[in-house]
Amino acid sequence: MAGLVLGGCGTQTAASEAGGDEETKGPCAGAPTGGGVSGGTAGSGAERDGVRVVGVVERAGARESASPSGRASERPGVSVTADSLPGFGASAGPCVVQYDVTNPESEPFTYTITFSLMDEQGRAMSNVEERVASVGAGKTVRRTLEPGTYAGGGAVDAGRVRILDVERVPSDEAPVPAGTCPASGLRLTADQGDAALGLRVVGLHLENCGSRTYSLEGYPVLQLLDAEHQAVDGVEILRGTEGIPMAGGDGGAPRPVTLRPGEAAVSGLAWRNTTEFGEAVTVPYVRVRAEAGSDPVMVAPHLDLGTTGELGVRAWRKDESGTGAGRPGS
Repeated sequence: MAGLVLGGCGTQTAASEAGGDEETKGPCAGAPTGGGVSGGTAGSGAERDGVRVVGVVERAGARESASPSGRASERPGVSVTADSLPGFGASAGPCVVQYDVTNPESEPFTYTITFSLMDEQGRAMSNVEERVASVGAGKTVRRTLEPGTYAGGGAVDAGRVRILDVERVPSDEAPVPAGTCPASGLRLTADQGDAALGLRVVGLHLENCGSRTYSLEGYPVLQLLDAEHQAVDGVEILRGTEGIPMAGGDGGAPRPVTLRPGEAAVSGLAWRNTTEFGEAVTVPYVRVRAEAGSDPVMVAPHLDLGTTGELGVRAWRKDESGTGAGRPGS
């Protein structure tokens, strides 16, 4: 599966600003839109957390792209040929699935959306992640899933696109994507984590992508948030992971960490997914500061804390693996 062209695949129109639909015309007017598949939110009109699958439309530039024979158009005495567009094979048709992202908040939000692409039997073929940055307050933007993302190269069918997950964070707190560096010169991200026998671990990574040396000592500062970004109470944040069964120690007391440009530090969250008596607690979002006074970054590790009421956080350590470091400004 080819990756998606993130953030720039669609256009923002007057109809999408108002949240309305545009009339589907052209060669995609009769394309299948499907009746949805079992097991998730799918099909034309499906909606989840402000993301809605609109239907099937003609992809931009489809009329100019080459036919399977390489002939784009033909008139008496005139023959024009063109190469296929980059990333689109000869099997890529002129139609794509279109979706809207609506931000009901009073400030810009950045969305990370996971789509699951299904086959005719409703089985998941692949998952695709798209990032839609800085959707304005009260605005709706429109994007498309490009042909390279569809399984099997068959007919485009909106009914086979499931909205699997939507993460939404204030744009000024969104983790910056790879290849960019925030004004602070520090790029803070969370990884996908690991799970085994009820133990959950999520790594926090702090990269000095700026041009000056940065020093810190101690633990990341955390605020646990629910799906509406409100504070979650009743969870004790432990300094260190010794109190989390099977998590092991984290190397003793905090030590000073000095990061030259291109170097990185690592921390981590550890907890047990144990459910006994009481109500299980889930924390979808965590607001993280590298240290007190640092710019906040909101990550989405989806902490399934069960009924333990505890979350351990490890002190910052120099990342000696080399995997978290990058060039200054990269």
